[in-house]
Amino acid sequence: MDPVIIVGAGPVGLTLALALARQEVPSVVLDEGPGKDEPRLARTVVLREDTAALMERLTGTSLAGAGVHWAGWRSMRRKQVTQEIDFDDADPAPLHLAQHVLTDALRTALAGERLVRIAVDSRLDGVEQEASGVTAHTRGPKGTWWRGSYLVGCDGPRSTVRKLLDIRFPGRTAVERHAVAALRTELPWADEALLHRTPPWRTSGPSAGEITGRPLPEDVWRLDWLLPPGKDLVTPELLVARIRETLAGWNGGTAPAYELLDTGVHTVHHRLARRWRAGRVFLAGDAAHLLGAFGTQGLDEGLRDADNLAWKLALAWHHGPHEALLDSYQTERRAVVAARLRAADQILPTLRGGPGIRAYVPGAARGHGALLTDGHLGRGLLGAPGTYAASPLAPRHLEAEVPVDTPPGAPVTDVRVTAEDGSFVRLRDRLGRGALLVLLIAPGTGVWERRHWVGAGIMPRLAAAVTALPSPAELLVAESYPGAAAHTVLLIRPDGHLVTALSGVRPADLYAAAEAAVGGAVEAGAGTGAAAGAK
Repeated sequence: MDPVIIVGAGPVGLTLALALARQEVPSVVLDEGPGKDEPRLARTVVLREDTAALMERLTGTSLAGAGVHWAGWRSMRRKQVTQEIDFDDADPAPLHLAQHVLTDALRTALAGERLVRIAVDSRLDGVEQEASGVTAHTRGPKGTWWRGSYLVGCDGPRSTVRKLLDIRFPGRTAVERHAVAALRTELPWADEALLHRTPPWRTSGPSAGEITGRPLPEDVWRLDWLLPPGKDLVTPELLVARIRETLAGWNGGTAPAYELLDTGVHTVHHRLARRWRAGRVFLAGDAAHLLGAFGTQGLDEGLRDADNLAWKLALAWHHGPHEALLDSYQTERRAVVAARLRAADQILPTLRGGPGIRAYVPGAARGHGALLTDGHLGRGLLGAPGTYAASPLAPRHLEAEVPVDTPPGAPVTDVRVTAEDGSFVRLRDRLGRGALLVLLIAPGTGVWERRHWVGAGIMPRLAAAVTALPSPAELLVAESYPGAAAHTVLLIRPDGHLVTALSGVRPADLYAAAEAAVGGAVEAGAGTGAAAGAK
């Protein structure tokens, strides 16, 4: 079967290529650039716990040394500290690193990957599809035709794939603008990120008022200043003045020495593609959505797009068309991003529209600061990973279903598990392999060798039920899981979202849930779905 064509070699496209390769699916990445990114310290990414774990699992390396896990977070208003958060194992810190560092790690992992080919200096200018596959054309001195089974546009906000398919991309332009500077200096808060609203040294204008500081390795900081509405030019003189007054304000009136390393202007747009699938062609990342107000990070959602789509494409590539499964990518991911955009658009006028009633409502400013913190830290409506509770892949009417602390459709909690070979691993280490995970909660198994309990109690019956499932599955055992009683059986998707939790070994319910999770039975002889060719 032909490889998957991935258009775009940014973090989302490279992540998708790696995720497919881990599931034995070949791909071709069409990179319109030279194959490397320009180092830019003013262009950084904030990865939440789940996406940081995804990146480390795919690259096979820890990214902690290349970035900074914040020691804490503080919110300030005028001269007052309104909120302080110390991160720990129960409340993990986001990972902040330069985007080119992340891209380099992905490229390094791909360099030894036999199933991935990266074609540099390859700019897409045509896509054709039919029932059996997709053909893409790249222009250049040697125009080339590429044949693929599926094509995924990960080619950014100005996506050529989206334009060729005539998919609308409505939304709002320039929702926010930020002046950005990366500099090496010493600040009073080592390794702590902060949000400072209405600093006392700036008292005029509608945006007198918001500075974000995020640490990077080697005493480097990324500082962002929210700019007033409009298109006023951010001159070097203006930026230097902002830097000096901010550093002086944070250091008792005297600005410390600093080295300016990089600058930029970050403009936030809010847009959402009407469709994310057209036959054998899909959109992911910035090609499908743009968001980023209040600290929400669009890249995080783009990486979740890749994680969601990879296992579904892999199953279809290996086992034939699964139209309901492939359709669920758009249904699940678009709903999550749309909810994030709606929440941001509803809250934005309240936070950015001037003091108004806030000046007369006790605690209102503190509440607004908490909303901003949620966005920056990946919590609440503005930042928490989305759930797929209303997914078409969710099973219905399971008699043995029981509640656990993870709702159906939500990402599972990472716990220590015993794998089929008897080794102890983290649950997240078993994700992304194309198989469903069946997790039995069996207290006490962690202190005995697997050979002593693998043939005892309910294990043989559960192992037989797992073998009989309609899709490949791996049986794991954990001593405990939040909110789960002994002998609870969890069914988990390859992207780490909970399908269901069952009370005991219930082969019929487990089979029904697994069948629903992969979109039902394979549709023999199915085409490319009703969406093919639609505008």
